[in-house]
Amino acid sequence: MTAAPTKSDQRRLILHLGVQKTGSTAIQRHLNRNAAALARRLIVRTPEEGSPMRPLGRAAIAYSLGPTEDREIALRIAFEDVLETLPANDLPVLLSHENLAGAMPGNGGETRLYPQLPRIAGLLSRFAAGFAVDFVIYTRSMTAWKASVWAQAVRTDGYQHGFEDFLNRTDAMPGWGDLIRRMADVLGPDRLCRFKLEDEPDPGRPGRLLLHHAGLDDAIIEALAPLDGPAMQRLNAGSTEFLRRLNGLTLNPHARGKVVDLVARAQNLFIAEVPGKGTS
Repeated sequence: MTAAPTKSDQRRLILHLGVQKTGSTAIQRHLNRNAAALARRLIVRTPEEGSPMRPLGRAAIAYSLGPTEDREIALRIAFEDVLETLPANDLPVLLSHENLAGAMPGNGGETRLYPQLPRIAGLLSRFAAGFAVDFVIYTRSMTAWKASVWAQAVRTDGYQHGFEDFLNRTDAMPGWGDLIRRMADVLGPDRLCRFKLEDEPDPGRPGRLLLHHAGLDDAIIEALAPLDGPAMQRLNAGSTEFLRRLNGLTLNPHARGKVVDLVARAQNLFIAEVPGKGTS
């Protein structure tokens, strides 16, 4: 399903909603690295440290876990804070934040496939009165996606259960087509665009499909500086298992964050095989 660029006189606003573990971090790194080259064609906002995009993501997660009136108000205020940072011109705007999708499975006890995402998208559309809004989500092979989501939930969300248990808890989860249909019911079919991560042609320039959707041609995209290394990668199995067991302890969140950082920097300490002691 591909949404065509709007012909409205209103300023275009593209909301890249993620979802988590579909290459969003790499896309955002690429956008930020090429911010100057893009600045005359596209206004970009990503969840950089200290930016109002950070609280917007937190507000979306909170709303997805408990869609109350107060949390809806907090989401609106956070979104308006982002919109207020936009320069007063007619350039199209791209906001990219995977947490706009809401809590992924494993976060806060969530086991469903983004049950509140259609509602969040509908609210953001209403809050962006005066813009011509369309939405983009990326998806990924469900098998690979679940494995990555579980490892990320262990790393960042304090998830305590093993992978097999996670699979059992999410066994009833439908495929991506269900999410697309639910979103189209709220937004209409012409305002939603789905891309598959596997269709991205160049890992060094992630987000080509998104940039095409935003109106950039191949020549402009090819001229962008490629990434100089991979985005945040999954921790190795031993490191993930260590953190999973750590998640069962009562730790100060700040202290736990320090431990996670240490583990990420020293993954060689958590390999199963001791160097020099392998089988012959």
